[in-house]
Amino acid sequence: MERIRALLKAHVERAYAPYSGFPVAALVEAEGEVFLGVNVENAAYPLSQCAERNAVAAMVLAGKRRIARVHIYSPKGPISPCGGCRQVLMEFGGPGVEVVLHGPEGYETWTLGDLLPRAFGPEDL
Repeated sequence: MERIRALLKAHVERAYAPYSGFPVAALVEAEGEVFLGVNVENAAYPLSQCAERNAVAAMVLAGKRRIARVHIYSPKGPISPCGGCRQVLMEFGGPGVEVVLHGPEGYETWTLGDLLPRAFGPEDL
């Protein structure tokens, strides 16, 4: 965990968060590989992208489709992904996937099912 947190801390500085001042880095473990993302804000706020969704996009671009574990880091402390990111993570994970919320001093571990109970998924269509 310390190695992953150090990697996330190194990359969170690359986040583009001039409006919120809330940088976030995410790492998705998928099919034996890791994919990083940082949040990228925009003056037109709805166009901003969360770190988690950017990491998932990198995973999909690499041809991977199944998340094994997610790590999220913010210097503000362990923070939970927003609702939209929870839904995207569930699309490629499942309720049992671990989500590790990192802060400068430590981490907490949850499951996607804990963070998004009764998620809407392909089986609901």
